[in-house]
Amino acid sequence: MRMAELVASRSTCLRRHVGAVLVREKRILATGYNGAPQGIRHCSEVGCLREQLNISSGERHELCRGIHAEQNAIIQAALFGVSTKGATLYCTTKPCIICTKMLINAGIDRFVVAEMYPDNLADSFIKEAGITLELLPPEEYRLENRYKSNGEY
Repeated sequence: MRMAELVASRSTCLRRHVGAVLVREKRILATGYNGAPQGIRHCSEVGCLREQLNISSGERHELCRGIHAEQNAIIQAALFGVSTKGATLYCTTKPCIICTKMLINAGIDRFVVAEMYPDNLADSFIKEAGITLELLPPEEYRLENRYKSNGEY
């Protein structure tokens, strides 16, 4: 999850920084963060249309310049010919319904997230597809939480 947080730091989204890491058998397959497609100016450069139109989070994704972190991770795997079947997704936020559908079809069978995202339809698809969804509390992955008060690990 620390790797997903590091990847999220590359995000150019003005609303939310999300990072995703696809892993199988303890090997990183691909990473992704939310931001504009290659060659397209980022929201950090031109602003956020959804913000300007006062559109709530989770609505009107078609007006967003960015691609979600999970989508970018799947695309990166595809670009380099890496199968995602049987992989685990580590993501800083639970996938939305759009990403959930893509992840299901990409064969990813386990989602480990640092933060939940309110999307009941995604929840029902995750359950119906038999995907394991785990919420990983910060104390289990944040470095500052792994050291004792005397500085020992």
